[in-house]
Amino acid sequence: MKSVTTGLVAVCGGAMVLAGVLGFAQPEKPKTPATPTTPAAPKAPATPATPAKPATEHGQPTMEEMMAHMAELAKPGKMHEFLTSSAGTWEGKCTSWNPMDPTAKPTTSTCTTIITARMNGLYTTCETKGTLEMAPGQMVNFEGFGINTYNNASKKFESTWSDTMAPMIMTFTGDLSDGGKTLTLMSHYHCPMIDQDTWMRLVEKHTGSNTMTLEMYGPTMDGKGEFKMMQIDYTRKH
Repeated sequence: MKSVTTGLVAVCGGAMVLAGVLGFAQPEKPKTPATPTTPAAPKAPATPATPAKPATEHGQPTMEEMMAHMAELAKPGKMHEFLTSSAGTWEGKCTSWNPMDPTAKPTTSTCTTIITARMNGLYTTCETKGTLEMAPGQMVNFEGFGINTYNNASKKFESTWSDTMAPMIMTFTGDLSDGGKTLTLMSHYHCPMIDQDTWMRLVEKHTGSNTMTLEMYGPTMDGKGEFKMMQIDYTRKH
């Protein structure tokens, strides 16, 4: 590049010198008066640009697209069929373990759970009534209510649970496994009994067309492990 650039500079410099020499050598000719320039016609005003169609903010879909998407999400699917297949009345045998004394003999009680399909099969509700042994020989009546669904958008099962033990709502999310036989749900919540944040894991196992078990797990007293608190063995009556 250096040699090419130097050559161009030399050619241009030589042409300017040659033009100067020729100018001095030729006799001066009388100058022809310059022809007056015709004034340029005024430019026509620019045509304003056609405004572009406003795009949806931040690339959001249109209302029609959102409505179509919501219509798809509102359709019951196979996961909802899994939930509604449990509709009916179930009799349960409850076994509870004491987290403060894992070696102690577990307590037993009974419950009745009614599962109902609702809203075109998108949801089920779960209503449970039974008894629990809160202290040796001291049985108390127990009642609970839950709502279950499968979120087509998040691809997760979602559940709520409330009962007469304390005025609170627990929320669970989870997945189906074991070939569609086991539903595992997890909740993080504030426990009123210990006044601390804690967690609970539920495992629902379908062992037959009319039998299933519900296992409940929580943290050990030292918080380093997992403790099985309760198991309900269910049989569907109708």
